[in-house]
Amino acid sequence: MHKVLIITYYWPPAGGPGVQRWLNFVKYLPDLGVQPLVYVPSNPTYAIRDHSLLDEVDDDVIVYKTKIFEPYKLASIFSRRQTSRISSGIITTKTPSNMEKLLLWIRGNLFIPDARKFWVKPSVRYISKLLKEENIRTIVTTGPPHSMHLIGFYLRKNTDVRWIADFRDPWTSISYHNKLRLTKRSRKKHLRLEKEVLRNCDDIIVTSETTKKEFEKISSRPIHVVTNGFENTEDSIDSPALSKKFTISHIGSMLSERNPVNLWKAIAELQEENEDFRNALDIQLIGVVGEEVVESLTDFGLKENVSILGYVSHKRAIEYQKSSQLLLLVEIDSIETSGIIPGKFFEYLAAKRPILAIGPDKWEVGEMIQQTRAGGFFKHQQKQEIKQQLNAWFNAYLAHGLHVDSANIEKYSRKSLTLKLAQELQWE
Repeated sequence: MHKVLIITYYWPPAGGPGVQRWLNFVKYLPDLGVQPLVYVPSNPTYAIRDHSLLDEVDDDVIVYKTKIFEPYKLASIFSRRQTSRISSGIITTKTPSNMEKLLLWIRGNLFIPDARKFWVKPSVRYISKLLKEENIRTIVTTGPPHSMHLIGFYLRKNTDVRWIADFRDPWTSISYHNKLRLTKRSRKKHLRLEKEVLRNCDDIIVTSETTKKEFEKISSRPIHVVTNGFENTEDSIDSPALSKKFTISHIGSMLSERNPVNLWKAIAELQEENEDFRNALDIQLIGVVGEEVVESLTDFGLKENVSILGYVSHKRAIEYQKSSQLLLLVEIDSIETSGIIPGKFFEYLAAKRPILAIGPDKWEVGEMIQQTRAGGFFKHQQKQEIKQQLNAWFNAYLAHGLHVDSANIEKYSRKSLTLKLAQELQWE
């Protein structure tokens, strides 16, 4: 079998979306003649942990580990709460406190490309020996954090290993990049490192067509679009009963910048106009929720109909998806996010419940929803259209039960995507 070393920061017991992609690729690659080996930190600082995911790692998977130094541990001495928020991706849309300004400046200017940079050199030394000992001819680096790609850069520079760079998210064009209070010098360094990675790897994998077009302007290397996907759970997770309430559920981080104000306005108007709607409504926010989102819900009189449930295990999240009447998907209203396809979108498809997607103009998700007939897509400004769609779905819920006739979703199964991955990269 062809050995491939996966270099990743996120691995069980890490929770959240960052771990799912390669956890599942690793599961199916052996069926295609590829033996995946995994390299991860032994003492990472994960903002979210889900120990149940350890059960999804096959006993035959070989995982190599070395220690990592992460400055978040030192920063938490000064402000544990702010450090935790920033490491989780929560950046307030309000005027940040002086402490948050300082931590963002440190994060953006002293730790380039990110706070895992101190793992690069020791990892290069360790893996250089490992490549020879195990006769490994191919490595995959997956980011963010993009420090993983610097490990690949130096290994490719000093060895003849084939290097594949997998970008789960963009680098310098990601929406939060401009919030890091970067100096001109730091901004140039980020751009230079991004260019060096894209031009020196052998292959590039991205998760959207938008990112592919962006990277084609920088690199002539082969770029393959392999989206995230869903795991078939019919056999492993019993389908829970559909909620009797008119549940609108959002699973994942509801960052303050994603706050769908016009959705809350539309719901508030429907509550005012329709007592049955008010009595049946149950908004479930499952995951980290920004303060501004909570404030909006309070301002629009919706708090009594909202349950903020915090982080739950991946298995429990899937159960919530399957039992909800509607699934809410929201992205930041910015041109930079038009190519961001959240991993939970694909799990929403697998749940086969109507998806209410609210995001930027020309969001790739909108086209995918249309192709799969999985729900409705609206721009943030389309309050009246959102209200009309909610009202139509509520009437269907009352009359004969709400359902969706989605189609063409099997191509997004993890198994199908792993086959595409192996075929496009031509692993022998």
